[in-house]
Amino acid sequence: MLNYRKGLKDMPSYDVVDRPWTIKVNANECNMNMPPLVEERVMTRLSRVAFNRYPNEEYDDLRDQIAKNFGLARDNVLIGSGSSEIIEKLFHCFGGSKSHKIVYPQPSFSMYAIYAKAAEAEGVPVDLAEDYSLDLDTFIAAVRDAKASLAVICNPNNPTGNALSLDQVEYLAQSISCAFLLDEAYIEFYGQSAYRLLKKYPNLIVARTFSKAYGLASCRVGYMLADRKIIEMTDKSFMPYHMNVLSLVTADICYQMRQDFIPHIQIMVSERKRMYEELKKIKELTVYPSETNFILVHYDRANELNDMLEASGIGVRNFSNVPRLGNCLRISMGRREENDTWLKLIHDFVDGRR
Repeated sequence: MLNYRKGLKDMPSYDVVDRPWTIKVNANECNMNMPPLVEERVMTRLSRVAFNRYPNEEYDDLRDQIAKNFGLARDNVLIGSGSSEIIEKLFHCFGGSKSHKIVYPQPSFSMYAIYAKAAEAEGVPVDLAEDYSLDLDTFIAAVRDAKASLAVICNPNNPTGNALSLDQVEYLAQSISCAFLLDEAYIEFYGQSAYRLLKKYPNLIVARTFSKAYGLASCRVGYMLADRKIIEMTDKSFMPYHMNVLSLVTADICYQMRQDFIPHIQIMVSERKRMYEELKKIKELTVYPSETNFILVHYDRANELNDMLEASGIGVRNFSNVPRLGNCLRISMGRREENDTWLKLIHDFVDGRR
């Protein structure tokens, strides 16, 4: 008889099973690999890796570089295996008891609820409005009423795509006394990071990732910016050598050469704007504004549309059976020709030609 941890059987799972799609626009990945010069530098650096040694200075080299860019100290930066691991560790650090409440909007990043349960904390979701906007005062009241240990906002929000302004973020920051995590996984597509508020609000935490704008989803690298005391306590939840050298040196080179990624980011933003306008022309769809690299659409026959796209080798994210996201599909931006392909298929399906 195997004696598993209590509650493990009831833990929800995050579905990562995928198919070899002809066009893959279901995971909010960057649709382009790294720029050629960056790739050349990365491969050269990887050729000099001492595979027999544990990670050492590579971790602090990346921390130093990130800290310098934000005008912070090394002690204000922590690296993790994607921002997802950092968020999971923060839930662990501020959880640990049902008396510890973690407040977050819904719909938002689906892992928040899973992380709260794994941390043995009570998740307190706050419903977004029908248009997926967040009522700031309702959120603040929920944080205060719950006596929350952690409040979380994804900005821009996944999977809805909308974003809070810096003024709105500061209004939240000045009204929340517990730890306040701002998940900025898609911030490069929006351009309005709240990192400058860190020195003004020591309870604020900013989490970011290399997976989206930098196209390093396979490397699993993210970082958080926070007061050194928060960094010190959160770091206690990580194991020694939790980051591998291959990912660290790849991220380090990409961050050194981050200006080379700007054209990629601009292309993705341009495609998002173009496809938003094109999708709005289909009167049967409701298309939600986005500040990310994806678009959320509502269609009454979303399941059927998704089945048709799958049969055509196109993978989009089907949320049609998810509460608060009924009949919604999320479509990441692919290359221009990929976007034109799935757009035509949607047109044909809605018009009855498929």
